[in-house]
Amino acid sequence: MTATGPCNALDAGDPVDVVTLGESMVTFLPTTSGRLADVPSFDRGIGGAESNVACTLAAAGHSARWVSRVGADGFGDHLVEAIGAHGVDVGAVHRDPDRPTGIYFRTAGDRSTDAHEVAYYRAGSAASAMSVENTDLQAVRAGRVLHLSGITAALSSDCLGLMRELTARRPGRPLVSFDVNYRPALWADADGSGVLLDLARASDLVFVGEDEAEDAWGITGGPGAIRDALPEPAVLVVKQGARGATALTGPRTPVPPATVPDPDHGDASQAPGHEAGLRATAPGAVPPPPVPPAPPAAAPGPGAAQETVTFVPALEVDVVATIGAGDAFAAGFLSATLRGLPVRDRLRHGHLMAAAALTVPGDLAPPPARDHADRLADLDDDAWGTLRLGPGWTKAADRGDEEVRTS
Repeated sequence: MTATGPCNALDAGDPVDVVTLGESMVTFLPTTSGRLADVPSFDRGIGGAESNVACTLAAAGHSARWVSRVGADGFGDHLVEAIGAHGVDVGAVHRDPDRPTGIYFRTAGDRSTDAHEVAYYRAGSAASAMSVENTDLQAVRAGRVLHLSGITAALSSDCLGLMRELTARRPGRPLVSFDVNYRPALWADADGSGVLLDLARASDLVFVGEDEAEDAWGITGGPGAIRDALPEPAVLVVKQGARGATALTGPRTPVPPATVPDPDHGDASQAPGHEAGLRATAPGAVPPPPVPPAPPAAAPGPGAAQETVTFVPALEVDVVATIGAGDAFAAGFLSATLRGLPVRDRLRHGHLMAAAALTVPGDLAPPPARDHADRLADLDDDAWGTLRLGPGWTKAADRGDEEVRTS
């Protein structure tokens, strides 16, 4: 038997802008640099791809719900209270009396370097027991957007079954946003590459790094080649590191599964795509408004709609830590999507949210005020290209300081 999270709870059927589902853990951040073996003390925080997105969206003014399982322990108490304190609905978080809340420790260095260390203690965690049977599907589907990540699918066979259920193409499902989040260590004993390809092709909006696509699926050749492998999503966002990000929107003729690189990665076939703006309607609840479709970056030619490709360069940022930047990018893009902004501005808001995360040491950063972010996203291409953001930039407008440096 499980108990529901005690604070900041809505009724399950209450519509919200975004629902996220996935594991969050208590994270311990070192107070000094060095090896884990040498660090004398740690500061406690929270970390989890999906809850990071929910917290950032709530801070940006959207209604957000996080669905998960945590242990009936002190760490579970902390997660529910801390995430709820960000304004996220935690009423559908269940407490598991038999399994612990996951925790992890990491060093202060950049995770892309050999010196970076992370020690996870998540095997057998409460979140790994999530399943179709013990998850409140009404609460999960009561949003305009459902945001998922590939991490959840790797936690257990029950979690994978839940992910397949939530990404199944059925009339009335919310817009499904999927961040591939390929973590090879989590897939040591399973065909993670094929699973992630299936889930991505079943989604409406997909975030994937160019490097992830190569590591997971052997795809090289840039955003166009990735799009060939993922023709079904209405929007594909390819993150290209320090160069920027590309969004591919509009129809693309699906390729047969046999043409996807590396056929050993599983069956990539899916049912035909459904309209991206469909939303959930819980019994007795007022249906939330549909998510606005992606406006084209340029007017399509005569006849049928055409695919559009929009690239926005990344900002120059004085990086403090890279943890959480990908989640922040997704939150910025989703926020702008919910507001019906053009694709270029969706990418720019993603970059701005990522810049906020890159300039703090933890997983979560206060986002810039909406009018502040809108002013920056509205800059012309030349001005955007000269922005340089450093620690504290999100509060610069509040202080009346010069908000950016130019080079």
